[in-house]
Amino acid sequence: MQTFSALSRGQFLERLESEEYDLLVIGGGITGAGIALDAVSRGLKVALVEKKDFSWGTSSRSTKLIHGGLRYLKQFEIALVREVGLERAIVYNNARHIVRPEKMLLPIVRNGSLGKNMSSLGLWVYDYLAGVKKEERRRMLTKEQTADSEPLLRQDILKGGGMYFEYRSDDARLTIENIKTAFSKGANCLNYVEATQFIIDDNDRICGARLLDNQSGREMVVKAKVVINATGPWVDQLRKKEKGGVQGKRLHLTKGVHVVVPKNRLPLKQSAYFDVEADERMVFAIPRGNVTYIGTTDTNYKGETSRPVATYEDVKYILSATNAMFPGQDLDITDVISTWAGLRPLIHEDGKDPSELSRKDEIFIGDNGLISIAGGKLTGYRKMAERTVDEALRSLRNTNPTGYKDIKPCSTEKVQLNGNFETEEELEKFIIDRTGEVKQIQLTGSEVAALVFKYGKDTDIIIERAFALYPMIQDPTKRIAAAEIWYSINHEMSSNLCDYFIRRTGRLYFERNSILNTYDWVGERMANIFGWNQKELENHIKEFEFELDDVVSFKSEEKVSVA
Repeated sequence: MQTFSALSRGQFLERLESEEYDLLVIGGGITGAGIALDAVSRGLKVALVEKKDFSWGTSSRSTKLIHGGLRYLKQFEIALVREVGLERAIVYNNARHIVRPEKMLLPIVRNGSLGKNMSSLGLWVYDYLAGVKKEERRRMLTKEQTADSEPLLRQDILKGGGMYFEYRSDDARLTIENIKTAFSKGANCLNYVEATQFIIDDNDRICGARLLDNQSGREMVVKAKVVINATGPWVDQLRKKEKGGVQGKRLHLTKGVHVVVPKNRLPLKQSAYFDVEADERMVFAIPRGNVTYIGTTDTNYKGETSRPVATYEDVKYILSATNAMFPGQDLDITDVISTWAGLRPLIHEDGKDPSELSRKDEIFIGDNGLISIAGGKLTGYRKMAERTVDEALRSLRNTNPTGYKDIKPCSTEKVQLNGNFETEEELEKFIIDRTGEVKQIQLTGSEVAALVFKYGKDTDIIIERAFALYPMIQDPTKRIAAAEIWYSINHEMSSNLCDYFIRRTGRLYFERNSILNTYDWVGERMANIFGWNQKELENHIKEFEFELDDVVSFKSEEKVSVA
């Protein structure tokens, strides 16, 4: 069976140009990935293209939580909280290797956004709307219990707390697993392929697009009965390419920044969701491995869409908010290991501040039939996909009433993503069994677990590759890294160092210091696989070094250059 390999790009491109598709999905973030999986699961013929790498935009720069949006209760968005709350459990069941239960502490403080009674009621309603299972329902704490749960909390304003559950995830890995699953069902998915122009038929309807392969420079045309615009912050830019342009509702971009510090500088016992003293926002602080990451901001964004950055002011805001809630830590700019900034493609509403804008998704239908989807949250991607494919089917049936009458309804509620385990017991047993099997290649139990929580059952493919490399690479750390690199290229369409370090492994954000002396070696491994010459290798390394610097440069938005 053909794997989802970057070495097979030529074959995928040939197929893209030679076949006609029911749906062409433009945009390889979580929304586009979910749409592709939904559509191909129903029996539609699907192509997906992304001008950069999969999840390159917003879908690798979120808070990395599959959560119900507790704060949206304050805005009375009950339907939204219920939908995404219920979706948490579905996404967890379908991808439990990358969606993990996370205990979350909500400190109740003097002059905070939620008092004791409202916090208790809000968390109860949250649990009720989301159908939370009994063992994960909220538990209210006294001041003493809250302080014991998190000793670093500021004591003079503490009144109590609530303990509830969210789900921690890796947004980019959730995206790639959706795409890999769609590919396994027959979807043709390509990164670094840009839609440059729509093709219009004699009935003034979009019937495909002109494409540019941004790796080879090859131009081509793809034929499709329906085209879906799932480009996130670029939705309006693509809408401008069709007849009539952007009409009616439009996007309102807001920026969210996250800051990563060493865990020993903010050694929380569990994740916390706390008030910012300076305003009425709330911020997450989430331990992950050897670091703790904190965010997010919510500010209007007018800068370059392709390169949002964490400015000095953004970082200062987050550190100040954290120091105010955990006063003994005295975090400063020198503690920051890395940052990331993402854009939220929200629907504009006159007179509303960024934090007041609804997170609901909306579908726009253009004059030429382009279907655009915007808004929404990471947690709700599956339902967004379902609604979008339903709309596409209406369009398909309008032009061919009998040809699509037997198309199945949405089934992704039950579709297990690539690498998943059906139960926690199966996952735990897998880790234990593999830990006992890898002693020869000097892998520890914690290293096996780290692989499993990225790749799930596909960890076996990486372990098998590591065994094959055993005679050639003596260093166990480099051996497993070489196996991961090989897997990333041959099974996840990685084409360069940025794909691997940022979106397939997250190491630029969470392990930046550990890769400072290893990325040259990773480049050489990739060069051997792809056959890069010295100049090509140097260019790829230079591109990654730009990203390596960018996460700690804290530029002002006016001085950002586009790579």
